[in-house]
Amino acid sequence: MMSRQAFLCSLGSLYLSLLFVFLLMDVYARPANNSALKEKPADSKDENEILPPDHLNGVKMEMDGHLNKEFHQEVFLGKEMEEFEEDSEPRKNRKKLMVIFSKVDINNDKKISAKEMQRWIMQKTDEHFQEAVEENKMHFRAVDPDGDGHVSWDEYKIKFLASKGFNEKEIAEKIKNNEELKIDEETQEVLDNLKDRWYQADNPPPDLLLNEEEFLSFLHPEHSRGMLKFMVKEIIRDLDQDGDKKLTLSEFISLPVGTVENQQAQDIDDDWVKDRRKEFEEVIDANHDGIVTMEELEEYMDPMNEYNALNEAKQMIAVADENQNHHLELEEILKYSEYFTGSKLMDYARNVHEEF
Repeated sequence: MMSRQAFLCSLGSLYLSLLFVFLLMDVYARPANNSALKEKPADSKDENEILPPDHLNGVKMEMDGHLNKEFHQEVFLGKEMEEFEEDSEPRKNRKKLMVIFSKVDINNDKKISAKEMQRWIMQKTDEHFQEAVEENKMHFRAVDPDGDGHVSWDEYKIKFLASKGFNEKEIAEKIKNNEELKIDEETQEVLDNLKDRWYQADNPPPDLLLNEEEFLSFLHPEHSRGMLKFMVKEIIRDLDQDGDKKLTLSEFISLPVGTVENQQAQDIDDDWVKDRRKEFEEVIDANHDGIVTMEELEEYMDPMNEYNALNEAKQMIAVADENQNHHLELEEILKYSEYFTGSKLMDYARNVHEEF
């Protein structure tokens, strides 16, 4: 019979053998490392801390020129948007919506006018701006390692490449010694675009150093008039096919690059074209001449434009104004809750009077 000591030794040998096999499997399972500068990829949160976002809260168009599908919810709910989840209890969401209704209805006449909605939209938009300011403080600290209150392009470039999986120390050393960086073409293209944007955010006199306020303009150009112009130029450059620095309807509704492979994809593309056509004809093309200029697109993109906010308020009211009195009653907002909150509230009529 095997002794206890011999059994434990045998068990230990088996464990070490299995561990060796697993280690070999792990080594051969790993992808080849094609770059001496690469290390393990950074998580998306770290990357998002320093990369300007494509999605801008409270702005009608994304940085890539696509329409912001959540715009109405963002300017109606503000920070409360996350509270209206699809799996939330309808009764709780109804109560939240009733509270919001009472806040928008500042004269307490049980209906919301265009002016009241305009005031609310401006308030929610300012909320998004303040949130961007707070986030910017954190992001600025992340890219200002020496804490001198200024960030150079090289400092940002190092942090950006580190967020893409490159070795930060090696990148910093190569930049310091003016050595060539082996960067893939896609990453280099992103860097070139970011550098143009960096120059635009650098207020006169230009020194290629961004302070906290300038860095906010870099990350959130929608809140800087000068950067808003730059953002509009970028969008028109991407969509303008004939190079006249204006957009026709056909240019604005051109389908994204790619082929339609099935009927479901065709339906999605049809909806995409329908939405863009409506936005172009009814909102962006202010003088309805069939051409959108940079000035028109800039006015459309400006989140703090009070005239736009009033037009948006009127459009939002028109969507749910069933009795055509140019105001919104609580019942109408509850019925069209999906438009305002992204959450569909069932049996609204049966509950509205007993809860409000």
